[in-house]
Formats: sequence, structure tokens, C-alpha cells
Amino acid sequence: MAEVGAHLTAAPAGDDRPSIFEAVAQDSLMAAVKPALQHLAKVLAESNPARYGFLWRWFDEIYILLDLLLQQQYLAKCSASFSENFYGLKRVAIGDCKQHSLACAGLPKKQHWKSLLLLVLVPYLKGKLEKLVSSLREEDEYSIHPPSSSWKRFYRAFLAAYPFVNMAWEGWFLIQQLCYILGKAQHHSPMLWLAGVRLVRLTADDIQALEKKFAVAAPSQPHSIKTQVQSVMKKALGGIAFSLSTGLSVGVFFLQFLDWWYSSENQETIKSLTALPTPPPPVHLDHGADSALLPKLKTMCPLCHKIRANATVLSTSGYVFCYRCVYNYVKTHQRCPITGYATELQHLVKLYSPES
Repeated sequence: MAEVGAHLTAAPAGDDRPSIFEAVAQDSLMAAVKPALQHLAKVLAESNPARYGFLWRWFDEIYILLDLLLQQQYLAKCSASFSENFYGLKRVAIGDCKQHSLACAGLPKKQHWKSLLLLVLVPYLKGKLEKLVSSLREEDEYSIHPPSSSWKRFYRAFLAAYPFVNMAWEGWFLIQQLCYILGKAQHHSPMLWLAGVRLVRLTADDIQALEKKFAVAAPSQPHSIKTQVQSVMKKALGGIAFSLSTGLSVGVFFLQFLDWWYSSENQETIKSLTALPTPPPPVHLDHGADSALLPKLKTMCPLCHKIRANATVLSTSGYVFCYRCVYNYVKTHQRCPITGYATELQHLVKLYSPES
């Protein structure tokens, strides 16, 4: 059985197709990069909300712009995405069996733009849809502002249908991977099929051509201001993309270390190393024009300045408010009213007294 499994998951000798392990590994690479950058943005936003708060509020939009620049650079230079190039793979158009074109030649225009849109836009839209579903579920659970009956029926039907739609989406990917393992499909992912490309390994000629392309810069003689500006912009974008790719290449190894560090085998070690005393209250208060001031009476809500009803604490700062007041504020501003720390609805924790 082990020999049969090895035969199915490994590429045959002389075959240019990557194994299923290589294909899945390059898919998971970018999926691990985004949460790491998101955590970094959150740490910066919490350390200085006034300066870095925008990184957390607009993280998805900033990330998609950087991802667009990075993937465009690699598709144009290497005929592959960043993660595919990291694992020594390239994209070729379906039907290009002879593969006369090298990786540095790039993809045909149609396949290039389809690949770019599917690499960047689909994950962005999927993430936004998941956030929308999470927000609708929270509103349906808390019922802060009950909508009209027709809208309520619509979004409850949407919430009920989403798990099945998501299951069908993930099932499509699973079936495609099984077909790829059995040799019945040229792609391990439906996204490659939609882009009209397939993955193959880089050859020795590809590697030599890429090394020459990155090592030797062709001299350009612009003849007009327009061409000079275009040349400068192209070099600037290329430099930013190269810096991103180099940083991500180094960061990938760091992510592998973090995966090992936070694995279940090391949880006891982590707990012993990170067992620290309870931290003091926040001291970096954001006294902006719209920031709430702490009342002198500790039982009053800093937002409505009345006796607290349904006391609720923000886990990001430790301050207590009325449930309705802080829910509406966090939903609108995504930050703590007192400290300005980046905050989401899941950071609300209701407090219950022994009398209640």
C-alpha cells in the first residue's frame, strides 16, 4: 500500500508535472504569509493607534495592492506567482506541450491577466465575504438593531446557504486534487483551469535564463520625457516588488520556525517561557477630539456617562462600558473609545455579577 501511495503522489520519471505535495505546499505558502503580516499590523496599531491605526483598518486593501504588485512582477519576469517560483515551478499555457518558450519570456497576455486576477482578486473577495458573514452572524445573535422582516429573512437565508456554498467550493478543490493525483487532470486547482494554464517544473535552461535576466540589465536610451517617466516608474515598481519578494523569501523560513515554535509539542515550553505577571492598565491613552474621557465615578459608562447597564469589558484595553454603547462604538470605529487600541466585536466580554 505504501508503494502504491508513493506512486500516486510522486511525479513519474521524466514528467514535468510537480507532485501533489509541491503543488499544495506552494498554495499554502501565501496563505501563511497574510496572517503573519496581519498580526504585525495589529501589533503596530495597538502600540501606536494614531500613527499605525490605518494599517489595521485598511489592511485588506493595502495587502491586495502589495500582492498585486508582487504577483505582477513574478508573472512578468518568471511566468509564475511568488510561491510557485519559490518552489521551482512555472506556468505554461494549456496546449503548450513542447514548451519552447522559457520562463523569462512570460505568459501570453490573456493567460497573464487571468492569472493575475485569479491570484489576487479571488482571495480578497473570499476574505471580504467571510468577514461579511461573520458580521451578519454577530448581528443576528446579538439583535442590537433588528432589521425589517423582509431583510431579516433574506440575510438569514444567506447565512443558512453560505456553509453549503463554501462546502461546494472546497469540494471542487478537493475533487480537482484527487483527479490530479490519479492523472486525470492537468491542474491541481480550479484556479489554474480558469486561467488556462498548468504548472510544470523549471528546467535547467529556465534557471540559466532567469539568472541572466536578473543579473544583466539591458541599457535603455529614452528619447522623450514620457518614456523617461515610464522607465523611472517601471524601475521603481520593479524595485519595490523585488524588495517584497526578497523580504518574503526570508520571512518564509521565519514562518516555518514559528509553525514549529507554536506546535502542540512545544506548548508546555511556551507556557513556561511566557508566564508573566498581570500587566498594568494601559498608559498610552489616545486623547483625541473624539476620544471618550474616564468618568470620576467608576460605575459610570465613559460613553453615555450614566450608570452602566449590562457591563461589558473590552479585552484589548480592560475598560468597562455599557454593552449597547460599546457595541455601537466598536462597530463604527473599530477601536477602543478610551485608548484607541484596534478592537473588533469579538473582543467584547460581558461581565456578570454574583447577584445576577
